[in-house]
Amino acid sequence: MNTKQIFKNNQEWVKEKLNLDPDYFSNLSKGQKPDILYIGCSDSRVTAEELMGVSPGEAFVHRNIANMVPNTDLSSMSVIDYAVLHLEVKQVVVCGHYYCGGVKAAMQSQDLGILNPWLRNIRDVYRLHKEELSKISDEETRYKRLVELNVQEQCVNVIKTAEVQRAYRDRGLTVHGWVFDIHSGKLIDLKIDFPKILENVMEIYRLD
Repeated sequence: MNTKQIFKNNQEWVKEKLNLDPDYFSNLSKGQKPDILYIGCSDSRVTAEELMGVSPGEAFVHRNIANMVPNTDLSSMSVIDYAVLHLEVKQVVVCGHYYCGGVKAAMQSQDLGILNPWLRNIRDVYRLHKEELSKISDEETRYKRLVELNVQEQCVNVIKTAEVQRAYRDRGLTVHGWVFDIHSGKLIDLKIDFPKILENVMEIYRLD
């Protein structure tokens, strides 16, 4: 798709919205109050608002390769800070997807240049769960499971942040781990048992 087509599409979109509601854009410009912070993958096939069925203003979205939340990444840390402290979102979602190129790349012994430090975070997830993953003989099943475990670990990274801990304590903020199945189009709630996962380590990360 060329850029001229994109601007044509934009004109059609504006026309469609104004036909439905003449005040659509003037109302949109008044500010945002989303309930959800969505942290997802940059993959072009995984469009956050569309797969959730939400409208502009309903979700604050952050995307990067393989939906990572490393504490050294100022971008994701700043997004969490702004969404939790200033927008006061009620839920934080980390959403991965099956057949993720970033997760696949991390499973391979290959030098990928500037991507190496980023993918090392996923390889660390593999290392943490090596015992479980090594028992999975089918490569595709192991690949999918690593996608799920990566979502789990990124949710844990979210929970480690001071902003999220305070919001959980003060106003009941919740964190969720999801996976988008590209083959079926369905969202899957991993229903992660965070208290069980964190029971032996949270005393290390808890900030009072």
